[in-house]
Amino acid sequence: MPTLTYVRFVVTTQDSDSGRRQGLFQAAAALAAAHVMHAHEIAEYEELRRWFNANLETPERLAVSPRPHSKAQALSWFKSSATEHIAHMRSLARLLESHGVTTEMIRSSRPGYVLYEDDYQVAAYPFAETTT
Repeated sequence: MPTLTYVRFVVTTQDSDSGRRQGLFQAAAALAAAHVMHAHEIAEYEELRRWFNANLETPERLAVSPRPHSKAQALSWFKSSATEHIAHMRSLARLLESHGVTTEMIRSSRPGYVLYEDDYQVAAYPFAETTT
């Protein structure tokens, strides 16, 4: 049986919660808050947000500990089979890159200790050897 591959889209900025590189959603939100996007870019960003809100569940668990208010350190990875989601992430990456934000798509067959999973994604606390 072939090993499932997972993909994650990141920027160089470190996330204060996970200590790992930020994902594109956080980077795009920061770019939008900086008011540097043109009207057509804001419209594209909002359309991408609406699409993901309609087509991707928010992980139920992002903290390793089940205790309330535990630090969220899990990272979200798309399953390689989530081709439509990945295509939309590439559109978000292009939008960020048009403003000088470097993005990277990383792959792993071992994203970490899985805390949440659905048809399109996993949220996993990374193993020491997991590239994040």
